[in-house]
Amino acid sequence: MSEHRRDDLAGAAHDLLGYSRWWQIAAAAVMMALVSPYQYVWSSLEGPLAVELDASLSALGFVFTAYVVIMALVQFPAGWWRDRYGPRVVTLVAGVLAGGGYVGLAFATELWQVYLFYGIGAAGVGMVYTVAVNTAVKWFPDKRGLTTGIGTMAFAAGSAAFVPFIRYMIAGDALTTGLWSMGLLIAVGILVGTVVLADPPHGWDHADSTGAGDTDGADSDTAAEATDGGTAVVASDAMPTQYTWREMVRTWQFWVMYFMFFAVSAAGLMITARTILYAEESGLTAGVATVAATLLPVGSAAGRLVVGGLSDRFDRERITAVSFLLCGVGTVGVVVFAGLGSGVGYIITVAIAVFFWSSQFSLFPSLVGDYYGAKYSSTNYSIVYSGKMWGGVFGGGVVGWLVVVIGWDAAFLVGGCLALAAGLVGFLLRSPQN
Repeated sequence: MSEHRRDDLAGAAHDLLGYSRWWQIAAAAVMMALVSPYQYVWSSLEGPLAVELDASLSALGFVFTAYVVIMALVQFPAGWWRDRYGPRVVTLVAGVLAGGGYVGLAFATELWQVYLFYGIGAAGVGMVYTVAVNTAVKWFPDKRGLTTGIGTMAFAAGSAAFVPFIRYMIAGDALTTGLWSMGLLIAVGILVGTVVLADPPHGWDHADSTGAGDTDGADSDTAAEATDGGTAVVASDAMPTQYTWREMVRTWQFWVMYFMFFAVSAAGLMITARTILYAEESGLTAGVATVAATLLPVGSAAGRLVVGGLSDRFDRERITAVSFLLCGVGTVGVVVFAGLGSGVGYIITVAIAVFFWSSQFSLFPSLVGDYYGAKYSSTNYSIVYSGKMWGGVFGGGVVGWLVVVIGWDAAFLVGGCLALAAGLVGFLLRSPQN
């Protein structure tokens, strides 16, 4: 896209908002960072909660699984609402749920209460996630990879501030205070972000061209009006039709992307969950395991931003395919260097695998926007994102079973092969309009 075209889009967005569209991304990124503890701080909470509740770790073992499932499933209804009525009601509810989840957890005295409040928080996280990612898709058709990368990078990197805080509170025997403090911060921060967020009117960019029928009955030659937050803005000129989720799932491209999302998630979540255990089982030092685990959020955040940005400048389908192939190569490399007893090689290949795995969280929202349009992007991407659930099942329970049946090396090789398969089928992708 030409610089002149980008300037036109920036100017049109400024006319609609009254300020730079980058403030939309800033608000989305802050909210993503605020809800990140639910995913990345759990490993620090699990042990202390087991002690406080006098519960076994196995009894708490499915809390995180429940989080992944609820966080993914809630995105469809939240995205459906947002696409039709704007982001503010969704984010308002999300702030109450995500903040309330930690406040409730702070005072939980029974195991079922932990599941209940973490599940409530997970619903809030899913709402924030779908709003934040698709804010980038809707406002930045010219920089979808970069802007979705910024938001999802914040989700990966935001925990960098929360992990040391909660560990400090645990060490000071103040876990309850730490949890409700985080809950209040999350709630207030998201509510502030709600004031900033707004959606553009459909067709505002005059360039979002896809060809499936628009089934909501809107006349594509009629001006579109956005009234989110009480301010009406009008975009005239002919507006292209968009794919609804029902139309999307009837295209073969959706099913290819769904398989890819599952397959590369399976490899990435396997490594994320078991980097330390695999290092220990392979006879590597505790220092190597610690460094490798420390690089996980760093590599994950960087991959989303860097690869997402590259996909705006080069062919997005090829970038996606190559990225997942490199994830597979990195995963196989982890097995090779673990077998050789090379700590340096193990650390480097873990970083490579995670860097290129995490790129899916900026690449797929962008592809969904490219292929199926921005009008229903929240709903459409939520369905693609649900592939993460099955990747989580593989990376968690299935890998645990495979380790017992075929061993650590073979189990990790299966994950590597899944990522390689995702990369190979990625070369088949092309727009439904071609």
